[in-house]
Amino acid sequence: MPDRQLELLRSELARRPGTRAVVAASVRRAAVALLLRPAAGELELLLIKRAERRGDPWSGHMALPGGRRDPEDADDAATALRETREEVGIDLATVGRPLGSLDDVAPRSGAPQIVVSPFVFAVPPATHATPNAEVEAAVWIPLREIAHPDAATEHLLETVTGDPRRFPAIGTRGYVIWGLTHRILSNFIEVASPLLGPEHVP
Repeated sequence: MPDRQLELLRSELARRPGTRAVVAASVRRAAVALLLRPAAGELELLLIKRAERRGDPWSGHMALPGGRRDPEDADDAATALRETREEVGIDLATVGRPLGSLDDVAPRSGAPQIVVSPFVFAVPPATHATPNAEVEAAVWIPLREIAHPDAATEHLLETVTGDPRRFPAIGTRGYVIWGLTHRILSNFIEVASPLLGPEHVP
């Protein structure tokens, strides 16, 4: 079943390839990787919890492996490969099978000016993550749990004025996924809906 799902996903991603944003030179670029591995007849997605770090706007957030593009990176996909290797010890150039990409996304106003390119990979069932110092935890979560409507929730963020703002989020296994990662996953779930079943269609 997972092999058939991955082929269907590859076809869907090929049918609607990710759009790369054209931005000013002053805007930084970054890339993330969505890693899918077969497990118990379904697909799991790798998520990380970033370590608490002073000065990091995404400190402690749930995220996808990835980070800012370095000058030596050939392109955004190379950034996703390098950051995944550095953060969780998975060498996608060796074990990953590229499935496609999603549309670029950018943080809402008030966040650092950066554009993020998401890339999707399949990895073998035996793939395990070894977090580095930047990552507090790495967890594999079934895609159906992330995509299920029951996982939809909200994240309350207190602003500098003391007024809380509500953000759409995904809550699963004690983790809350919101912000940029939530938007990327929402885009991915929309693309992946043909393989998730009617109860997961947005």
